[in-house]
Amino acid sequence: MMKHTACRQMTEPVFWAGVLVVFCALSAGADVYQALKMPSMSTRVLQRHKREWRWDKLYVTEENPPKNPPEKIGKLHNTRFNASARYILSGEGADSIFTVNDIGDILVNAKLDREKKSVYNLSASLINSTTKIHLDKDVTFTIVVLDINDNSPVFPPDISGSISESSHEGSLVMTVTATDADDPSIQNGMIGYKLLNGTDLFSINNEGKITTMTSSLDREKQSQYLISIQAKDMPDVSNSGNSATTVVTINIDDVNDNIPTFKKGEYHFNVREDSIPGYEIGKLEVEDKDEIQNKDPSFIIQQKFDEFFFIKLSNVKDGILSLNGTLDYETEKMHKFAVNVVERTVSKSPDNQGPNLQTRAQVLINVIDVDEPPVFSQSQYNISVHEGPITNTFIGAVSAKDPDKNSYKIRYSIEDSNCPVAVDAVQGRLFLKKELDREDKSSYTFQVTAQEDVPNGLKSSAKVNLKVLDINDNLPELTNGSSVYVCESDGPGTVIGTVGATDKDENSGRFHFTLPKPSLNFSLYDYGNNTADIKLKQGGLSTKHSVEHVLEIEITDGELKRIEHLQIKVCTCQTGRRVEYCKAFAQSGMSFSALLAILLCIVTILVIVILIVLRKRYQKDVLVAKSSGEIHEQLVRYDEEGGGEMDTNGYDVSLLSSACHDSSFRPGTGPSMYVVAKTPSACKGDMAIMIEEKKDEADHDRDGIPYDTLRIYGYEGPESLAGSLSSLESSSFGSNLDYDFLHEWGPRFRTLAQLYGVDGSDSDRSD
Repeated sequence: MMKHTACRQMTEPVFWAGVLVVFCALSAGADVYQALKMPSMSTRVLQRHKREWRWDKLYVTEENPPKNPPEKIGKLHNTRFNASARYILSGEGADSIFTVNDIGDILVNAKLDREKKSVYNLSASLINSTTKIHLDKDVTFTIVVLDINDNSPVFPPDISGSISESSHEGSLVMTVTATDADDPSIQNGMIGYKLLNGTDLFSINNEGKITTMTSSLDREKQSQYLISIQAKDMPDVSNSGNSATTVVTINIDDVNDNIPTFKKGEYHFNVREDSIPGYEIGKLEVEDKDEIQNKDPSFIIQQKFDEFFFIKLSNVKDGILSLNGTLDYETEKMHKFAVNVVERTVSKSPDNQGPNLQTRAQVLINVIDVDEPPVFSQSQYNISVHEGPITNTFIGAVSAKDPDKNSYKIRYSIEDSNCPVAVDAVQGRLFLKKELDREDKSSYTFQVTAQEDVPNGLKSSAKVNLKVLDINDNLPELTNGSSVYVCESDGPGTVIGTVGATDKDENSGRFHFTLPKPSLNFSLYDYGNNTADIKLKQGGLSTKHSVEHVLEIEITDGELKRIEHLQIKVCTCQTGRRVEYCKAFAQSGMSFSALLAILLCIVTILVIVILIVLRKRYQKDVLVAKSSGEIHEQLVRYDEEGGGEMDTNGYDVSLLSSACHDSSFRPGTGPSMYVVAKTPSACKGDMAIMIEEKKDEADHDRDGIPYDTLRIYGYEGPESLAGSLSSLESSSFGSNLDYDFLHEWGPRFRTLAQLYGVDGSDSDRSD
């Protein structure tokens, strides 16, 4: 009864009437619920479908906790139901969330959440409880979960928007959107918005669109606003529903609505007179309340002063005063001028305007005097002079002066010692030091220095460009001479070649060709275009007759002329005058250069021969001088044949000297027979006789082996580079070579053949 009373008290809103009726019916019992939602199944007059199952959708409210006994939300009814039949549920949540009892009541066994699942699709079956046979076709139905207002609106994080300052009233700033998990088709899920502050500047509608309420937003006064916004569901019910709040940041964007102004009325600067163009003098600070991207000031300098100064913008849009030219303390010590600042790109009528704005300022510049170097009248001098002999050495002048008030005298100089020009130190006049040749070098560049005529005076330089002009001083020369030749097959009138001319002058002009003397075989035709053809007068020239053909050609350029000797070859040619073979002509005499070369060769050979003879004579004198003082040590006594040069070490040479005093030498007694002389003089005579006898024996006895009794230490010995020269040692070794071929070499080798040839008398000897 209490549930029915509560239902009667909650019927105020019309919209909720039907929902509350369903809710009350479900709470009161199946009879009331069936009375509201389902007609009595026993009343067959209300049946609209031709089927045995009778029902529509079933409804259940979310968030209701499970009850004991479980809550009944509907009833299955089939006309074929009897005592032996029973109902079976299948589908989403069957036998767990939803169950059916023996009489067909549908029960809820769990708490439901519409936000997780709002509709369940199930099937109902009627079967025989014994045979399990289906008594009717299965039917599907749905259980709808009814929503309750159990969720609050939710805003996204960090919501911000922007709008330009001075925007019109009603301009859209941004759109705010909150979400609610409840059913959006009913009041539970519908959201309304409300501003909690800033309502004098902004407004918001139920769609979340924020618009301006004024056109006086000014970034320079306030650049940002923080607005609180409330979102509430069930917007049409004032005392019910859930809500949430958030803070939205609204930024005011800048526009160019302010003009720049000077911060001061006067600016003072000091500048040295030697400052170069582009030098930054100082900064003209301006004030502009707009952001830097919207600042665009322009500076206008008073007329006549803009040739000395200009203003450029700095990174922060201030003016930087800079030099546009050069300043001169001696001409003007101070510059005073006005500068205006304007801005032509203001988007609307500026906020800061009026007669009191500082848009014009005075600039005063004090020029500081410095000691300056000399200044030339020109930064660069260009001078031209003709090549050739020096007739007038003066070629030009340079001029410089001291710009300071002291005005020192100037001295000029050229530091390059290789420069062909000299300068007068006082007057700056330029003179040539040497003759110029354009063909050797056509231009010169040098520096002239001007220095104050005081100790350690300042100096400066100017560049001088000297151009050498051409004169006609080169003789013309013949070209294409190597392409002129005569073919054996050429007949009279054949053009055997075309010659040209050139010279080293800059403008060589037109060349003319003539024959200074007639030619028997050739003629010349001048075309007047710096070329000439050479023609053959008569044919029959042949390579078999080696004759020199020289054609003298005179070339003139109008002023100078030259005679060239063109040598013309005779060639064997193929079709089209293609050269196959050319015969060199015979020289009738010898040239001077050839004679000079031969003479030099002869002189060189004579000098070499004289040097060789002198060297031989010098070596002979040295050897004679060495051997003259040692004759007494060159005779060695042998009692038997020795082993060569090494026997010297086994015998005492002094015995020979003592033998002259103790014995006498008897000639003809053999190599080991000595007779001691009684007197030294007799010893010397006997020694001479012995030497002559041994020499004679060695000269005439060809077959005998000579006694090794004479040794000349000046020529051989243990320390000689030549080694052993002993005839005994050299003959002690046999040779396998056959020297009979020396007899076939002629009379010049007869002696050599006799010495080394083999005959019947030659045989090996053993001692």
